[in-house]
Amino acid sequence: MSLLKSLTAFAAAAAVSASVSVGWAAGLGTSSSAVDQNLPDLGSPATAAVSLDDEYHAGLGWFAQIRQTGQVLEDPEVSDYIQEIGHSLSSRAEEGQHQFYYFVLKDPIVNAFAMPGGFIAIQSGLILATRNENELAGVMAHETAHVTQRHLVRQLIDQSHAGLMSTAAMLAAILLGATAGRGSPDAMEGAILATQSAAIQHQINYTRGSEYEADRIGIGTMAAAGYDPLGMASFFEYLGSSGPEPSRINAVQFLIDHPLPADRVAEARDRAQQIGRIRHTDSLSYTLIRERLRSLVGNPQQARDYYANLSKNGGGKTIEERYGKAVADIAVRNPAAGIPDLQALVNDYPKVNQFYGALGQAYLANGQLKESQAVLDKAIALFPRNAPITIRLAETLMRAGDNKRAHLILDDLFNVVEPTPEQTRLIAKAANAAGDVADSYYYMSYFYLMSGDLRMAANQLELGLSMPELDPIQRARFSARLEEVRAAMPKDRKNTVADDGRSGSGRH
Repeated sequence: MSLLKSLTAFAAAAAVSASVSVGWAAGLGTSSSAVDQNLPDLGSPATAAVSLDDEYHAGLGWFAQIRQTGQVLEDPEVSDYIQEIGHSLSSRAEEGQHQFYYFVLKDPIVNAFAMPGGFIAIQSGLILATRNENELAGVMAHETAHVTQRHLVRQLIDQSHAGLMSTAAMLAAILLGATAGRGSPDAMEGAILATQSAAIQHQINYTRGSEYEADRIGIGTMAAAGYDPLGMASFFEYLGSSGPEPSRINAVQFLIDHPLPADRVAEARDRAQQIGRIRHTDSLSYTLIRERLRSLVGNPQQARDYYANLSKNGGGKTIEERYGKAVADIAVRNPAAGIPDLQALVNDYPKVNQFYGALGQAYLANGQLKESQAVLDKAIALFPRNAPITIRLAETLMRAGDNKRAHLILDDLFNVVEPTPEQTRLIAKAANAAGDVADSYYYMSYFYLMSGDLRMAANQLELGLSMPELDPIQRARFSARLEEVRAAMPKDRKNTVADDGRSGSGRH
């Protein structure tokens, strides 16, 4: 997808009104309605009224809004893992038109939801509530199916009293709000309410038919990806059972958003049996990430106490628990306590990249820059272009003053891997510190696009174009990007951006 097609989506986050809250966004993947309705066929004129690009733009805007609240967990190890599982599922989905992005929220509640365009949120409480990787894959496959079947758009159309044009107009209003740069929340609210007040003021819940369809397709997808198809029904049964366990108590929101009548669970189980059981052993990454989340979400001191109590009772000896304790030590700013365990884990399990990353992180937090760089240099040789390792190494290099190498390795990584907003800001900082100010401006323009601020994005590009030392290739790249940004801005805002004659950029 071109940058121009993504600009308004990035900017939508800053323009969406307070009434279109994260709470409402969380309802996009819900299913509290028990009324079965007739859904239009995927190939019908109904869904053709809303393009895939429109879906993607709206979903990306909502994701950006959620990120701005600080609820997205910006941890390279967790993000890398959840994207890996998601890719294994989405690459085997029944259609290949959507670009999927899976992310974790800092929320202990057991839930997950899909937004339009392929953005799927997994709350940390859900990952901790799953008992194996098959169950996690089952939930993610279910949400993936909501996207591939375009259930959100179908439900918007079904609930729209004004017909198809009203649904398209509602999404258009969201997208047009992007062009206002930081925009006026009140104006955005008015535009949305004018087109589809009922859909915005109330959660858009999937119908029973949509939920069953997502189950059926999701089970097939997870089986194709090598996961036991029984994992979905197993997790549903577990959450629906009674008992005092915290994971079940915290599952109330999931059960509200994903009603699980007995016949639905039974159908999911029957579907899995028809496909046939698949033996899938949990990856070490799954068990390590669960322990990592225990320390990163909520109170890290409580996590530290949890591992201390395990040790007192004769536990805490598995590699996952030792890793989790070390992550908790880093989180409570006592990295020295976790270094010995991490050193031992690296020595005993030299093929596990998470141990190198955590040890490098602990050394850095403890002020041992040489040791951090040494262990991460070894890791990057073993795991080239591994995103978490590369980011940890770049952080160490920047602390040590080797900003040029940090810039180079991040640039190499992000030529292959799409960076998150925080990672974009990291490489911009590295470029600036390395003396490559033009590249810093370029990456900061991308960061502001992700943050929904077209004015600042254009400003960064103009500052870059004003630099006389730009070579012809850089100047052409900056000019093309600026032209796209300006084209996405409303007419009354374009004049607020310094024109060629005033910015010193000229016509290039």
